[in-house]
Amino acid sequence: QVQLVESGGGLVQAGGSLRLACAASGRTSSTYVMGWFRQAPGKEREFVAAISRSGGATLYSNSVRDRFTISRDGAKNTVYLQMNSMKYADTAVYYCAADSRRLPTLQEVGYAYWGQGTQVTVSS
Repeated sequence: QVQLVESGGGLVQAGGSLRLACAASGRTSSTYVMGWFRQAPGKEREFVAAISRSGGATLYSNSVRDRFTISRDGAKNTVYLQMNSMKYADTAVYYCAADSRRLPTLQEVGYAYWGQGTQVTVSS
């Protein structure tokens, strides 16, 4: 098993940047595909980005591509989500997810482990 703890959320103005971090503990995180999802008030949770075990392959939702970047640091067992040019629509609780699957996926059901989430609020 792996435990996930997100950090880095907060309040940012539209056009600004934030970097989220997801620290993994338990089994070596490098054996896991990692993903970020988000849930805005009154909406279903949606895929944001995912990264392969090696970090060589990434997936992004259309709404964040070219603005957000997912990366991982194997030595620190941490996955990051760099968010730039943020919009009011990016306001949500952001969740980190992990799974031992071979390839990253945008499907929520493809992840067995989840963090508690961190709030991101973008002011317009």
